Amino acid sequence: MDATAATTPFSTLIRTASHEQHTEAETSTFMSDLLGGRLGVDAYTRYTEQLWFVYRALEDGAQALHGDPVAGPFIRPELMRTAELERDLAHLRGTGWCEDLEPLPATAAYAARVAECARSWPAGYVAHHYTRYLGDLSGGQIIRDRAERTWGFARKGDGVRFYVFEGISNPASFKRDYRELLDAVDADDLEKQRIVDECKRAFALNTAVFRELGEVFPLSA
Repeated sequence: MDATAATTPFSTLIRTASHEQHTEAETSTFMSDLLGGRLGVDAYTRYTEQLWFVYRALEDGAQALHGDPVAGPFIRPELMRTAELERDLAHLRGTGWCEDLEPLPATAAYAARVAECARSWPAGYVAHHYTRYLGDLSGGQIIRDRAERTWGFARKGDGVRFYVFEGISNPASFKRDYRELLDAVDADDLEKQRIVDECKRAFALNTAVFRELGEVFPLSA
């Protein structure tokens, strides 16, 4: 890191350094079509399926990281999403929702990278944790609102529970606290740069999932 980066709060550094990749993910063709109401609920369901594979990797890996000095402070039960995703999928796909569920190749690669970081590199796990959960608390709420309006889900009900953080009464305050955790992360400058690079990688992995979903659900369909 250069001198300026070294004096910049890490939460600011990681946000600004990954801005380009973040924008690319948010403006993918698939997500634009989904939020624009140009795709059906089957596309939303397939997207929710892919999220389940990623969050299962995130949250299965979290169990062993509670005591880790780098990743441990980020493991917060109020963030956990797997149970909510499973409730949404039961609503979207029926009671046998997991019987024939298969990840897209890009999703499998994404989940594998998350699991690898959880096993062997806690600081890298933090990059994926940040990328997913802060996104859910922010832009994820736009997806929830559009899903409710487009496909008639009950407000904050089955089908969109993934986006509802019942244990977080004040998301703005929680995000401020989360950024303070990032600023205090137990890592030297070199390791912080590696975390930033992994954050960029996380966005790229997410974008690859959107790209494959776009191939499954082209706008012409």
